[in-house]
Amino acid sequence: MGSSSREDIVGVFNTLDADLDRLCELSFDVLTTPERMRALERLESLARRLRTPQHTLINQLGAQAGEEELGAKLRSALADRLRITKAEASRRIDEAADLGQRWALTGAPLAPQLTATAVAQRDGLVGDGHVRVIRSFFAHLPAEVDLATREAAEADLARKACGYRPDELAKYAQRIMDWLNPDGECRDQERARKRGIMLGRQEFDGMSRISGMLTRSCAPPWRPCWPSWPPPGRATPMTKPPSWMRRPMRMRCAVTRAVRRNATTTASLPDCGGCWRRGSWANTTGYRCRSW
Repeated sequence: MGSSSREDIVGVFNTLDADLDRLCELSFDVLTTPERMRALERLESLARRLRTPQHTLINQLGAQAGEEELGAKLRSALADRLRITKAEASRRIDEAADLGQRWALTGAPLAPQLTATAVAQRDGLVGDGHVRVIRSFFAHLPAEVDLATREAAEADLARKACGYRPDELAKYAQRIMDWLNPDGECRDQERARKRGIMLGRQEFDGMSRISGMLTRSCAPPWRPCWPSWPPPGRATPMTKPPSWMRRPMRMRCAVTRAVRRNATTTASLPDCGGCWRRGSWANTTGYRCRSW
């Protein structure tokens, strides 16, 4: 990839904008059903290919621009400028680190970490769903797997992604994971990599959520204390108990039902006798007014 001048970059963007304007003005009424499907396929391919220059720009900003120039960290700057969430900005930064162009300390260009996936994305053959599956596969792959095996697995997944949906690719990736890691994530090295406590941001009520993963040697001392801790709100002191707690329990009285009811009454449930005071019409007749 050679160096491009500012005039070339601006000219390409202007041409792209003009072509997109012409594309948005088309009606597609003359196309047949197969032709419309082909047009949708080409649009999907174009949208996927646009990720490649996006990765390059994000990596250049991360390597060359500081917080003073951006006005904030890269994640916040991207979220504000592109009007996206910070979570989406973080996802794009992470994907750019795996699929975008890299540079060595000497300035020499380096291939992306997921080389085969990056090539397939540049050709418009894989989308965001495929990339998510492949990146998740390597996030769970044990560190003991050697580099050659990783590269072979990545090339195989990228080749399968060119012809299958993301959900189908996920099933195939699980099969490869079972072959490479038959014991699962049960090794001490994997537990040590995943352990930790995470404290969430402070909520509007001043409280913060805590979560994490404890090892099997750290978890047992906490287990005896866990059942004794009441659920949220149970240990909150109350200056005055609610009315339903102050009401004394009333004894149920026997209900003597009337022989028959008239047009202004309806049958009362047997368990309703305890809800009425002793001697009331509900407890003496077994019938109650229809107005109730």
